[in-house]
Amino acid sequence: MSRQMFVFALIGVLNTATYYGPYLVLLAWFPYLVAHILATLLSMTGSFFLNARFTYRIRPTWRKFLLFPLSNAANLVVTTAGVYVLVDLAHVGSGYAPLIASLAAIPVTFLVSRRIMITA
Repeated sequence: MSRQMFVFALIGVLNTATYYGPYLVLLAWFPYLVAHILATLLSMTGSFFLNARFTYRIRPTWRKFLLFPLSNAANLVVTTAGVYVLVDLAHVGSGYAPLIASLAAIPVTFLVSRRIMITA
């Protein structure tokens, strides 16, 4: 499980970059929470296939693909709450808040993702 968590974290770094680029672009046109949600939705597909292949070494199936957003839903809840707290309550810049909030989401997302990918 420690190898899986390590690989999951590495893919998370890549996925964060995949998320963060669109987030910054969308931030020019949308409020920060809308930009955050849209960028999160864009990064989900790549995350599924990378984690299936490299983290869990499983064959992707439609069932797992359809269940995988549950792990991203956990991530979305934790990061959205974190972004809100950081921006509106702690007055952290909206450009940096998602990066900070994503750190808190890693353990929660890993546990939900592992459950879906291994047992589904």
